[in-house]
Amino acid sequence: MKLQVAMDVLTTDAALELAAKVAPYVDIIELGTPLIKAEGLRAVTAVKTAHPDKTVFADLKTMDAGELEADMAFTAGADLVTVLGTAGDSTIVGAVAAATKHGKGVVVDLIGVADKVARAREVTALGAAFVEMHAGLDEQAEPGFSLATLLNQGETARVPFSLAGGVSVATIASVQRAGAKVAVAGGAIYGAEDPAAAAAALRAAII
Repeated sequence: MKLQVAMDVLTTDAALELAAKVAPYVDIIELGTPLIKAEGLRAVTAVKTAHPDKTVFADLKTMDAGELEADMAFTAGADLVTVLGTAGDSTIVGAVAAATKHGKGVVVDLIGVADKVARAREVTALGAAFVEMHAGLDEQAEPGFSLATLLNQGETARVPFSLAGGVSVATIASVQRAGAKVAVAGGAIYGAEDPAAAAAALRAAII
């Protein structure tokens, strides 16, 4: 299982600083949606230039104009981009077309999708590299949120998936047991007093 850091910082300088600390321990460096909104795709280029050996993930959360937005991100240096699972099939197909042209990949983020299992299977058939079983920050703060629900959905779908939303040293073993292709850690890394040590601990917890 690969480890992905979600960098929900707001400046390119902060992203570069964080990436430099955690790069030795992660496989995928994600530029969060707030960062891309604040800084634009130049942040993607900066991170890819600094870490050409890492997979750079642009969390665009595209809802329309899939081919155009994906093409822009891939041209800027992204290796993976996200399209929302609630987007129409044509949007996902367009993003996949751009990915094929660039030799890159599309991840379909299932945040907000009611039937994640069914949609995961549908978008995989459309060409998604994998899906993201994702509970956002707002959902995680809601009463009754359970990581176990996401894990069960990932297991049930039986397609390649990542897990984002509550990944920590305490939970990462269960994420791996569920068969996730990628564990996505955000606050557990960037919110830690020592992000490098936090990333190293997560890496060490992956069997």
